[in-house]
Amino acid sequence: MSQTPTTGADAVDAAIAAGIDLDGTPIPPAKLDLYHQVMAKEAGRQRSGVSNSMRSRIVRIGAKHFSQDELNAMLAAADFAPLKDKEIAYFYGGK
Repeated sequence: MSQTPTTGADAVDAAIAAGIDLDGTPIPPAKLDLYHQVMAKEAGRQRSGVSNSMRSRIVRIGAKHFSQDELNAMLAAADFAPLKDKEIAYFYGGK
């Protein structure tokens, strides 16, 4: 039996698809069912544009890896809007 990778952007998706957590334990069926129910709703939601979705992902994930100033500079360099006050408060504790 091959082990699910635990790094990279697809690790969680692969684990969910296999029904096995990254530590090798089974994911409880109720958790999988709820996840699939919510993701089915999200899959049916109309999208307005890729750029806004890209920025949202960059901010959500980038805040885990970069300081507020670094992320703001990277957003500006890529011609995205800077961090909003509510994003700063949420991801950086209002620093």
